[in-house]
Amino acid sequence: MRILISGICGFAGNAIARALAAQSRGYSIFGFDNFIRPGSEGNRAELQGLGIRVVHGDLRLASDVDSLPACDWVIDAAANPSVLAGIDGLSSSRQLVEHNLGGTINLLEHCKRHRAGFILLSSSRVYSIEPLAALPVRVEDRAFRPDERRMPPGVESSGVSESFPTAAPVSLYGATKCASEALALEYGQAFDLPVFINRCGILAGAGQFGRPDQGIFAFWINSHLRRRPLNYIGFGGKGHQVRDCLHPKDLVPLLTAQFGAPKTDVLDRTVNVGGGAASATSLLQLTDWCADRFGAHPVGADDAARRYDIPWLVLDTSKAARIWGWKPRLPVQSILEEIAAHAGTHPDWLERSAPLG
Repeated sequence: MRILISGICGFAGNAIARALAAQSRGYSIFGFDNFIRPGSEGNRAELQGLGIRVVHGDLRLASDVDSLPACDWVIDAAANPSVLAGIDGLSSSRQLVEHNLGGTINLLEHCKRHRAGFILLSSSRVYSIEPLAALPVRVEDRAFRPDERRMPPGVESSGVSESFPTAAPVSLYGATKCASEALALEYGQAFDLPVFINRCGILAGAGQFGRPDQGIFAFWINSHLRRRPLNYIGFGGKGHQVRDCLHPKDLVPLLTAQFGAPKTDVLDRTVNVGGGAASATSLLQLTDWCADRFGAHPVGADDAARRYDIPWLVLDTSKAARIWGWKPRLPVQSILEEIAAHAGTHPDWLERSAPLG
């Protein structure tokens, strides 16, 4: 089976490629990357050492994608993954749309041409911001928890389900993912291609690029260890906001199941894949963990509201468990330890992976 991975030298693409290569299933893995993310170039030699072919290419350019060889499956792991993309002054809105949506279209055309299946790594940020921002929460064990007495449809104590609204506003980033999901499913129906949408929560692990808008766990642990300035932003400046996390290699059992799946009803092609309630962690709890691991480090408080911020977002993965028998395997403590070990051996990681400016 020939597997093409876009963004193969990014954090998710690299981890997935390595985990697939470690399996004895006869996979032929190749991928491409434009290497615009700081730190991504360092993954190329290691992947090639595993027998994985890596080429330079920009998925925004149809001619680059057209030059790629035929494959049986495409895993779309390339994206600008920041919810602030297009409005943060570091990337343009046009670049965001060209990369996240235009690139997906080019990959879908590649799948149509070669009769290949398509798996989109989408995002929990497709869910509507306004009802999430207004979610009734209380503080429990130094973290926000949803108020079970007043939860809106699509939210349980186990997390946000696939039935939760995806209406705008979802951020420009979220909108590109919503549009990519819709087009992928339409291509699948129109051209009889197997298509699956995996809505990922925060992905975390060793080697993740350390930016607060994209790799908060890696950023926080590296910054705490190096005694860099840290701030709790918004929500009273207390650090109670909560997200779950998932190691990207935990996606591989789901991907391999999808590779071998018979044609699936379109309603069952979209699932949440996150760490779920078991991995849900607030920034304050993450600081506590860092203090136990590295010693105390002061964290400032900034009560200013930040655009698109929400108090609690945990994914309910029960649908993935029901359809695919999937559940995350690596516990949050192991993920944090992995990041900490990597931070300890890469003292310049923040400068290498997320330089300022």
